[in-house]
Amino acid sequence: MEEMEEELKCPVCGSFYREPIILPCSHNLCQACARNILVQTPESESPQSRRASGSGVSDYDYLDLDKMSLYSEADSGYGSYGGFASAPTTPCQRSPNGVRVFPPAMPPPATHLSPALAPVPRNSCITCPQCHRSLILDDRGLRGFPKNRVLEGVIDRYQQSKAAALKCQLCEKAPKEATVMCEQCDVFYCDPCRLRCHPPRGPLAKHRLVPPAQGRVSRRLSPRKVSTCTDHELENHSMYCVQCKMPVCYQCLEEGKHSSHEVKALGAMWKLHKSQLSQALNGLSDRAKEAKEFLVQLRNMVQQIQENSVEFEACLVAQCDALIDALNRRKAQLLARVNKEHEHKLKVVRDQISHCTVKLRQTTGLMEYCLEVIKENDPSGFLQISDALIRRVHLTEDQWGKGTLTPRMTTDFDLSLDNSPLLQSIHQLDFVQMKASSPVPATPILQLEECCTHNNSATLSWKQPPLSTVPAEGYILELDDGSGGQFREVYVGKETMCTVDGLHFNSTYNARVKAFNKTGVSPYSKTLVLQTSEAPHPHPTRPWLDTDSEEQTLPFPVPSERLPLRRMSPFSSTLNLQPSFPGRSYFDFRSSPHQLSLHSSLQSLNAPGCNFEPQSAPYSQLVDIKKLLAVAWFAFDPGSAHSDIIFSNDNLTVTCSSYDDRVVLGKTGFSKGVHYWELTVDRYDNHPDPAFGVARIDVMKDVMLGKDDKAWAITEGGIAKGATIGVLLDLNRKTLTFFINDEQQGPIAFENVEGLLFPAVSLNRNVQVTLHTGLPVPDFYSSRASIA
Repeated sequence: MEEMEEELKCPVCGSFYREPIILPCSHNLCQACARNILVQTPESESPQSRRASGSGVSDYDYLDLDKMSLYSEADSGYGSYGGFASAPTTPCQRSPNGVRVFPPAMPPPATHLSPALAPVPRNSCITCPQCHRSLILDDRGLRGFPKNRVLEGVIDRYQQSKAAALKCQLCEKAPKEATVMCEQCDVFYCDPCRLRCHPPRGPLAKHRLVPPAQGRVSRRLSPRKVSTCTDHELENHSMYCVQCKMPVCYQCLEEGKHSSHEVKALGAMWKLHKSQLSQALNGLSDRAKEAKEFLVQLRNMVQQIQENSVEFEACLVAQCDALIDALNRRKAQLLARVNKEHEHKLKVVRDQISHCTVKLRQTTGLMEYCLEVIKENDPSGFLQISDALIRRVHLTEDQWGKGTLTPRMTTDFDLSLDNSPLLQSIHQLDFVQMKASSPVPATPILQLEECCTHNNSATLSWKQPPLSTVPAEGYILELDDGSGGQFREVYVGKETMCTVDGLHFNSTYNARVKAFNKTGVSPYSKTLVLQTSEAPHPHPTRPWLDTDSEEQTLPFPVPSERLPLRRMSPFSSTLNLQPSFPGRSYFDFRSSPHQLSLHSSLQSLNAPGCNFEPQSAPYSQLVDIKKLLAVAWFAFDPGSAHSDIIFSNDNLTVTCSSYDDRVVLGKTGFSKGVHYWELTVDRYDNHPDPAFGVARIDVMKDVMLGKDDKAWAITEGGIAKGATIGVLLDLNRKTLTFFINDEQQGPIAFENVEGLLFPAVSLNRNVQVTLHTGLPVPDFYSSRASIA
């Protein structure tokens, strides 16, 4: 009940309502607070003068409301505080709840106990502090507004449950704790307010003052005051005015403005409005439940945001550290290259230094030797060696002149590091896309009540969870192969419903769906189990959702409860049975793997007994209709047929508008089991050549059936109008057999027939045929197959 506390507090004083009154706008105010926010409007600003001057009228027409005075008297002996000396026209304060309020009026001196009230100001008005609607008051004052006794009772129960201290009901601002309660006035007083408004003299001296706790008990035990009519204060409400939407008394109906209005009994309307409020609360309760779940989701999001932030920061630091590590590794590689170049240059220079040093030593030795030779005075001896010395000197000189004195290596390093692309990349380093608040859409929910099967097709429906905040861009529906194999995608798109055709008869399929968006795909939904025709479930149940299992069972076509008979195809959700009697018919199913047993009963009804069981006649004895073999019902498919094909009779009868042969397929494909259907020739002119058989879905539609390798057919020129052609497709034995007028045409026509095959016919405008399905396999073929 703690959340309700704000509903119990006055928007002006911020405390619990004290003697609440109901304004015409349906908001509540304390009676004392209503007196404090009264204002007096100049005559020129009154609605009457504005209306007379032709100025705009307020959106809310309260001119029919009573004008109320600024003062009110009560049994407690206190009077309201007087109006404004100069009426303010704009609010200048705010209440504790934040709504705009007018400043409280100063109390007129020495008027608390005056038996005569002050003159009633004209054009007084009150502005609702919540919706800011201005209300024109009449001479009755605040007594013209009904008291909200229900709100008083709720506040009293709430305070008792909280054991809250009782507050004074006369304090203007923050109410003080009450010290006494007057049993006659039924008002709680603090000491200052008791001395001021309830002095122990005069008539008030006979009033009994009790402690607040005792007063609360006595108030709870005393019967609640009955609401009286605001126009006739001595009359209780007895009826409810439908037009004015308010309770009225009998005098209002006889004399007042409600005399010509539609009225209803007060008790009946009380129950009706209670019922309407309860229904509205049910819807609001669902919204509140969703809001609570949403708040839990938001709180979880806060925690998730914290965790994602830490995770993302760690990822960012790791990525930056990886970049730094890579840069350091590259730095080391580049430094190694520089060191290698450094060593190479030093080696070359050192080798040249060594070579030049040796050469210079040899040259110096040669020079010193030649100088010593020149010092010799023996001519003959000098001439003997002079030629050789001259050649050696010239040779040595030539050796120094061939780049020997040029450095083999420069001191500069011929390497330049281009770091501008890397710096630009570092400056451009940024987040490509912000991380999504939720990585993937929520898991879709399969709607079991909308899923169904019909023959060998299945319709599945799903939706997003109600509180999902991540939109889904599309859905992926997956189905297995009917034999427990791997799932494969059968639909990808934005729709939330899909019908899958061409399934195997007598097979069980598993279906699941997932949603996707740019971020990724959601987890799979729970698996749905579908049972196609020819194998009804032995224990039928309605679709159900197993919250503890990852698999849902949806058996078809058997319902689990009695339903009205409808005209639909057999072995879908209902049977195609036409009741031959008026009234209501019901059925239920019981099944085994090889036959169905239909239980039908009849119940007579009359006018008093049309409300089901109470006054209806007993049911008749159950009648069993057994041995309903499971067979396929289908029609021709306009969607895949050639455009020249003309359909009629619910797509069971076809002809053609062209003289050329055109192909039309059945709507149901077969891949296993034994199937038999017949076609009757309704029109046969000028000896055409119709062809009957089976074909794949992509067979050529503008040539005779059987002209390509995707069809198996027979053409019979000897048939006539009224002939019946039977086609028996045994996919268990992979054979195709034909019958004309119940006689088999030779042995097996085709063998090794397999795959997904559709009934097919080719014809031209000279032929019209009608398809008959749901037929049992001929008896002789069934017995022969069982022997084999």
